[in-house]
Amino acid sequence: MHIHILGICGTFMGGLAALAREAGHKVTGCDAGVYPPMSDQLRALGIDLMEGFSADQLSLKPDMFVVGNVISRSRLPDGSAKFPLMEAILDAGLPYTSGPQWLSEHLLQGRHVVAVAGTHGKTTTTAMTSWILECAGLQPGFLVGGVPLNFGISARLGQGKAFVIEADEYDTAFFDKRSKFVHYRPRTAILNNLEFDHADIFDDLAAIERQFHHLVRTVPGSGPHGSGRIVVNGLEESLARVLHQGCWSEVRSFGAAVSDFTAVGPAHDFEVHHQGQVAGQVRWSLTGIHNQLNALAAIAAGEHLGVAPAVAAAALGSFENVKRRMEVRGTVKLGPGEASGKVTIYDDFAHHPTAIRTTLDGLRHTLRAGERILAVFEPRSNTMKLGTMKALLPWSLESADLSFCHSAGLGWDAAGALAPMGDKALVSDQLDTLVAAVTQAARPGDHIVCMSNGGFGGVHAKLLQSLKHKSLAEPPKLLAATQTS
Repeated sequence: MHIHILGICGTFMGGLAALAREAGHKVTGCDAGVYPPMSDQLRALGIDLMEGFSADQLSLKPDMFVVGNVISRSRLPDGSAKFPLMEAILDAGLPYTSGPQWLSEHLLQGRHVVAVAGTHGKTTTTAMTSWILECAGLQPGFLVGGVPLNFGISARLGQGKAFVIEADEYDTAFFDKRSKFVHYRPRTAILNNLEFDHADIFDDLAAIERQFHHLVRTVPGSGPHGSGRIVVNGLEESLARVLHQGCWSEVRSFGAAVSDFTAVGPAHDFEVHHQGQVAGQVRWSLTGIHNQLNALAAIAAGEHLGVAPAVAAAALGSFENVKRRMEVRGTVKLGPGEASGKVTIYDDFAHHPTAIRTTLDGLRHTLRAGERILAVFEPRSNTMKLGTMKALLPWSLESADLSFCHSAGLGWDAAGALAPMGDKALVSDQLDTLVAAVTQAARPGDHIVCMSNGGFGGVHAKLLQSLKHKSLAEPPKLLAATQTS
């Protein structure tokens, strides 16, 4: 089958493209605003990418057009279609489907699907679970919304029965407004956490809880006639409400003191307890309680597939995280003589206020006295662009010593939202101005965390280059919390 994927460079659609290619299908695709790592991965697979969504792509004559949820029926100011290819497909009556539905019908049938859902931590937990199953010799397939460093690719079919998938609650397509995860029919479902997000498609938290319950409805039952399991975060009241709406499967909880799977010890070195008994030890380089909880969820899912918690915990000791999850992009030595020290620049995908806070908190707990965190971020997600969570930004940045917000494209006053932070925050709609300000403020021992769910204009390379040219004689200056341009 020849499929042509509209929106192929999204993390999900790019992974689907890789899987389809591995399964022997001919794959082509189109997109706009391409950025790594997905674009690099697709080109390495030999998949032809086309820029834009022109109607002349009908000449490819694929057997099926697979439509990503970036595609809409929107019109440009001049009245023309934003996605003329989609309009041409509809007008010609050609076959099309959504990415999740094509995946379910062509690649997931007959597999033991492990679906990892939650507002935060889906990508990391999916990668952890895949690595646990890999180390146990189960040769899983997986589709991760990022690139796990242990595997170097975001998706593969795998030779075993298990298939681990990042289960997103975002809508499926412009013609199917159900959450993506209802298509996957998991036998094991992880409900990692749940809070309000995606304000562009959900009115409130209750609306998202309903979608999570739709996922719960698809998991097989427990007992002699069923073998489904739901792994749920015992700390989340929202998830308790979801299960209260009805649950037919075996439930295993994690995180709370009375949960089936708990952790004892610091996040980087902790015992795993299973139903009150020591079951393993996780020693790794990851930081933050959020990653400790992700680990417990992955261990509980692995146990459902027959992997002993001790084996799973040992596997996580060699887990290398996911690209763009506190990924060190480079270091620069600053300061003269004995006073010199490194400035470390990280790339992280955090964009929701809770994710920003947990990321920075996790780093803070690893730093020595005197080391600072400089947070550089852009509110780029649809929810953040709407300004729905702007009031939470000062809270999310409490662990940072200085914060720098790139405000381009926002319809709300970022400087006003960050005003409670006083001289600890600076806002600019010009990326070069922001880079100059970060460079001016940086001093030896600083940790600069760049947070965005996009390419962020190559800010990491810009900062590395700018810091290399920083005058060693120039004393650092504290920035005023002002709007600059």
